[in-house]
Order: sequence, then C-alpha cells, then structure tokens
Amino acid sequence: MNVSDLSLLIALDALLQESSVTRAARRVGLSTPAMSHALARMRDRLGDPLLVRAGQGMVLTTRAQILKPRVHSLVAQAEQLFTLGDTFSPETVDREFVINVTDYVHFVMGSALDRMVRQQAPQLRLRFVPATDEDAEALRQGSTDLAIGVYDELPPEIMTQILITDRPVCVLRKGHALAGQRMTLKRFVGLDHVQVAPRGRPGGRMDDLLHARGLERRVLRAVPSFQAAAALVADSDYVLTLSRRVAIILAASLELVIVEPPLKLEPYAVNLIWHPRVDADPAHRWLRELWVAAAAEVTGDNHVGARND
Repeated sequence: MNVSDLSLLIALDALLQESSVTRAARRVGLSTPAMSHALARMRDRLGDPLLVRAGQGMVLTTRAQILKPRVHSLVAQAEQLFTLGDTFSPETVDREFVINVTDYVHFVMGSALDRMVRQQAPQLRLRFVPATDEDAEALRQGSTDLAIGVYDELPPEIMTQILITDRPVCVLRKGHALAGQRMTLKRFVGLDHVQVAPRGRPGGRMDDLLHARGLERRVLRAVPSFQAAAALVADSDYVLTLSRRVAIILAASLELVIVEPPLKLEPYAVNLIWHPRVDADPAHRWLRELWVAAAAEVTGDNHVGARND
C-alpha cells in the first residue's frame, strides 16, 4: 500500500461513516469536489457504487455496509501507528469515542464521568449507543471503542475490567399495601410485575430461580429503561426488581420503597471491555482510567466475589 492508497482508505472510511460526500469531505478536510473524485476512484477500484441516491440523501450499498467496520478498523490501526509516540494531552484532544452502555451506566456513573471529562478534556466527544449482545463483535470490528455492561461469555481476546458491583432489590410505591413489610415468596409471585428488558428479551435470573421452584411471576409490563419502569411502579401496585444503586436514586425522586427480594440473588459485576487493538492508545487508556475513577467515586461497597459472567 502506498501513500495514495492510504489517503483513499481514509476517504473511504469517512464516506462509509457519514453516507454523505459533503460531510465526509468536511470530516477529513477535503473539498467536496475532491471527495467526489475520490468516490469515483473507489467505485472504479472496487467495482461497486458504494453510495447510491435514496430520496434526498444517500445510502450505502450492501457491499459498502460489509466494508464499513473493516475499513474503520484499518484506519484506526493506521492512526494509532502514527500517534502512539505522541505526547497525550486531554486538554487539547479533539476526538470522538463511541461507547456501548446500558441504562444502568448512565444512572450510576454517567454524571461523575461527564463532570470529569468536562474538567479534563473539554473538546472530547462521547457518543453513547445501547449495549447489545453484539458488543464484543463491535469492538472487534472497530465500530465502537468501549463497552460497559454485564456480559456472559466473551471472546478470549476481549480485555475486561470490573468497574462496579451491585445486587438486585425490589421497589414498591410508598403507599403500597406491602410497603414496609417483608416480601415473602408467596406475596412476590402474587403481585403484578414490571420488568426492565433493555435488550428486548423477557426472563432473567429471577425467573430462572422461580422456575426451579415450580413458580412463575406475572410480568405485565416489560420496558427498556429503569426510569420508565420505576415511573410505572410509582403510579400503580406493580413491583419492580432492579439494581440497588439505581433503586436508591429513583426511590428518592419517585417516592418508592426499597424491599429485599424473597430469593437470594447474587451480586454481579459491571465490566468495562475493550479490544486489545486499542489497549496501548494513550487517549483510550486515559478514558478507561477515567471510567475507573468515576466508578470509584460513586461506590464504596463493591461486593467481594460478585458474579462476573
């Protein structure tokens, strides 16, 4: 690959990320005619139109969609090759990080992290996207930079660090007939439940434990966020099982009562994960350390032996 090929690869990455000749040109500092010329060359080299007209805008072709994460990953690796020796300064860094997170992360650590970023790196841009079952693959392909959540088995090359641990509790509205009483198993399964299902899947560890006892809870509402679920509970006789740290935050504003669940639910770990490709990147390492600092600021009671799966 020569210098011309590398420049073309950078232009291709911009086009695939932006799906717009004008925005891609602005992203890499080229004129719009120059980017249009680069697009024409890439179309000729790859034998594919890459971008096609769709109404008022442009959309990627099927091949362009396949190339998008691979090209982005290659460009990121090339950039690291030339920047690893640079002195990193958070005050002047002008960069965007894409981070897969759950609702939990925003609630518990989001404000602390945001304050630290504002203080140390005012020009840094953070783009948060929902965590999914494909977070590890997104890190591998380079379409995201970091991911934070509770993960099952991860690919062996993915690097991890525990940020925080938590455990489940139940919440009821303040005027609920069972508020302040012990939540027995009989009472628990007799109630109507709200479930937080951020990835759209019903069930969970609580349901597995109930099924092992030949029991089943009645989930009448399944919603993607803690706040939406807690708002429903505050205005009804539903019960909600959720993370204790989130429950404490929401209980104060929505007048909820926290009660212990009737089954022993193990504490669990929330992990920061990343691909080894970016492990030595100074800016990436700094951001990881900032997440650790934010987690340490808001916690003081991490659970020894918390489930990490």
